[in-house]
Amino acid sequence: MRECLQNAAMKIVDWAMAATVQPQPSQSALRNCRVISHRGEHDNIKVVENTLTAFSNARANGVWGIECDIRWTLDLVPIITHDSCGSRLFGNSAEISDLTFADLRAQMPLIPSVSELVAEFGGNTHLMLEIKDEHYPQPEKQLAILRDHLAPLSPGAHYHFLALDPQLFDRVSFVESKYCFPVSEINVQALSQAAIDQCYGGLTGHYLLLGNRLQVRHVQQGQRIGTGFISSKNCLFRELNRGVEWIFSNDAVKIQRIRDRHFEG
Repeated sequence: MRECLQNAAMKIVDWAMAATVQPQPSQSALRNCRVISHRGEHDNIKVVENTLTAFSNARANGVWGIECDIRWTLDLVPIITHDSCGSRLFGNSAEISDLTFADLRAQMPLIPSVSELVAEFGGNTHLMLEIKDEHYPQPEKQLAILRDHLAPLSPGAHYHFLALDPQLFDRVSFVESKYCFPVSEINVQALSQAAIDQCYGGLTGHYLLLGNRLQVRHVQQGQRIGTGFISSKNCLFRELNRGVEWIFSNDAVKIQRIRDRHFEG
C-alpha cells in the first residue's frame, strides 16, 4: 500500500512538473547533458528491461549511458538483472543465486552476463552499474572476478558504480571512491553526508528530493548529482537550467530526442 501511494504521489508530481513551463536551457547546458537509460529502453512486453536488446535500443538512439543492476549466480558469474528472482519478468520463481549460469541461461536466456555487457557496450556506452544488496559467499573472489571483467574499461571514463547502501561499495574496492555514487531514496541527508565524508563522486536520486541547496553543497565539494526519473521536456529543462548533467530516465530515448531537437551543436 505504501509503495502504491508513493508511486501515485510521484505521478502527480511528474504531471505538475510537465505542465510547468521552463525556459530553454543554454547551449552549454544542452551540450553537457548526459541522458542515462534506466535498465535500458524497454516496455517489459516486447522488450524486457536489463537485456542486451533494451540497451541496444538506447544506444541506437544516441543515449549516452545505461543504468543496470549486477547480481551473481551460484557459480559466481556476475549477471545483469534487477530482481533476485525471475517471477516478475519471466514467470520463473527461481532465485538467481540458486542457479548456475548454465541453468540461468537455459531458464531465463535474456539475462545477460557482465562479460556480455562489457563486450557489447564497454567503451561505447557509459555504464552505471548498481551493486545489489545480496549475499556474497566469497567476497574477495567475487571482487576479483568483477575487477577482471571490467579491466578493459576505465572507471570514470567508461563506468561508475551505484548503490542504495554505500557499504556495498566495499564489494568494488578496486576503484576509487570518487567513481561511486550512493542512490538516495528518502534518506537524502544521510547519504549526502556520507558522500562528502567518504569522498564519493556525489549523489543520485529523485529530482524532487535533490534540491538546489543540496546540489550547491555537493558542487562546492567538487562532486556532482544525478537526478531521475525525468520524463518530460519541462522537467528536463528544469534540471539542466540548475546545472544537473546526469539525467536518469525511464523514457531516455524520448528525453534524448528532446535534448537533440534543442541543441544546435
